Amino acid sequence: MILVHHLRIGRSVFTVWLLEELGLDYELKIYERDRNFRAQADLKEAHPLGKSPVIEDGGLKLAESGAIATYLVDTYDKDGLLAPPRSDVAARAQWTQWLHYTEGSAFAPLLMKLLLRGEQEPHPLLIGAFANGEVALQLGYIQDFLGDKTFLLGEQLQAPDFGMTYILQLANRLGELQPHPLLNAYLERNLTRPAFKRAMERTGG
Repeated sequence: MILVHHLRIGRSVFTVWLLEELGLDYELKIYERDRNFRAQADLKEAHPLGKSPVIEDGGLKLAESGAIATYLVDTYDKDGLLAPPRSDVAARAQWTQWLHYTEGSAFAPLLMKLLLRGEQEPHPLLIGAFANGEVALQLGYIQDFLGDKTFLLGEQLQAPDFGMTYILQLANRLGELQPHPLLNAYLERNLTRPAFKRAMERTGG
């Protein structure tokens, strides 16, 4: 059975959501955060950085959300629900781009804004100006690409939608989604999926 090392209030709930969508059996080991909102020291027993998600499957231990998603899809998504076939090289390349985009270009400016929000005024002008401009750029890019599609890559939920939901939840928390109605509707569709609700129940939110 797959073991998931889950840190509360973090992105590992999206790995659990992926497992729920795949209908897989898994076990959770839940870790708490300390008063500084960092993982408590015992998570370093699962990964030297004390980060999550981390999964264990047989003799394999794997970290990083994108790598975990790729492994789970390639290993367990026998019906090809969450990814295009590898034989469709162009579609698979775009799938890979969007899978990793959410942990790369999209995440960094939102993290800057999140950290700045916790700092006392005045904020560093250069960092604040960059973060504001970059968040607006990224959200506009995502909304333009999404367009009138139900999910990011079409009418079927695929693995990049899990990370994108995390990004848009964070953007919403920072008050950045109001100018983007298509992204608000997309986020709501994903958060109301039964598998996502089961993941939230299993992890305690």
